[in-house]
Amino acid sequence: MNRSVIAMLLRPAREQSAVLALPGIAFAVVTALVLTVIGGAQEFWTWTDADAGLYQALAAIALVLLVVPLANLGGAAARLSARRRDERLSTLRLLGVSPAGVVGVTVLESTLIAAIGALAGFVGYLALTPLIGLIAFRGEPLGVSAVILPPLVIAGVVVSITALATVSAIIGLRSVVISPLGVRTRSDVPRVHWIRAVIAGVVIVAAVAVMQVFPGTAGIAITIIVVAGFFAAALAVLNLVGPWVLKVHARAGLRRAERPQRLLAARLVLESPKAAWRQVSGIAMASFMAVFAGTGVALIDTMSAGPDAAANLMLATDIRTGLIITLIGSFLMVAVSVGVNQASSTLDQRELHRSLHYLGVPLETVDAARTRAVMAPLLLTAIGSALCAAALVLPLIGIALITQPVSIMMIVAVLAAGVGIVWSSTRVTRPLLARSFAEA
Repeated sequence: MNRSVIAMLLRPAREQSAVLALPGIAFAVVTALVLTVIGGAQEFWTWTDADAGLYQALAAIALVLLVVPLANLGGAAARLSARRRDERLSTLRLLGVSPAGVVGVTVLESTLIAAIGALAGFVGYLALTPLIGLIAFRGEPLGVSAVILPPLVIAGVVVSITALATVSAIIGLRSVVISPLGVRTRSDVPRVHWIRAVIAGVVIVAAVAVMQVFPGTAGIAITIIVVAGFFAAALAVLNLVGPWVLKVHARAGLRRAERPQRLLAARLVLESPKAAWRQVSGIAMASFMAVFAGTGVALIDTMSAGPDAAANLMLATDIRTGLIITLIGSFLMVAVSVGVNQASSTLDQRELHRSLHYLGVPLETVDAARTRAVMAPLLLTAIGSALCAAALVLPLIGIALITQPVSIMMIVAVLAAGVGIVWSSTRVTRPLLARSFAEA
């Protein structure tokens, strides 16, 4: 095959360069946050006094609440440009390039992007380390030496994130290698099965049951591991059942659609429920986090007002510090996840936007449909995630703390901030949509 043809097909245009940059940015943020979170929490595991178990339990829950969503963001970053890449590579398959050649090009591209992003994230982690060392627990700053991770741990995180991108690229190539024409004509539509809801229900029920009987029946170390493990499982099943829930919701919206933008919004979700879920999954994680933030604030108020308020003052202060750090990390994750997924989705659907323009559909209608396809599932996603988190927290702290006014206000405030981030991202990415119309 003529090498000039291959070079032409693989030459990154301006839009392709943007698509390549998006996962690189995401990988950098993921790496920096993962290293920072693990580094900040490692000091807790060196304590051996009477309160050490509580600090370690809270640190384990915070790690799960941040690291699991960050791992999901890393996986999403590896798939950000999947459709565009698949189209280019399926064209190569149709022109006669072997499956091995397609796999090699894609795996190399994805691995290099992830490696560059992970190394940039490592540099960001080093820059953040002095600031993290100033954070005080038990009345004293952690110190830079307590935050710096061992070289093997740093290397393990960087290699793991790069490997995640490599595996995601290989998995994503199955449709290209097996059926290049199906990818090229978009006839291979992603499917989500109702069995996802069954699995999610079983996991949540099992987690709630274990939370009710396990604490107090085993040692502190085993309890921390089990509780953190079930929190991680709950977050994982949210990502499992989310696309199926959005598909059911979009089908209901399609039947009730009375205006063009509602019809287009439902069809955009049904075209790829998994892609639609990736655009709102950050809010699912923020909603999950909001319940813990709200109950944490209520717990602090209870400790401050109790008879042992003076003795509990340092612990309450440390819990407040941990909540602030966790919320900041959560919103950084949401902002990056929503931003890159929105931009990637807009670039990915530019051919659809151009086709709608040729059919006479105004830019305002398409923009309204695109916004609705993101905003309509948000309420469902936020409420479902919050209920899931409340079910897990209930056996540990009781209904009284969850329903306190300060807890409810904190949950509502966090959700409002998350929804605002998502809505802002739809406005920021509107110029990409306008460019698609301008080039039609």
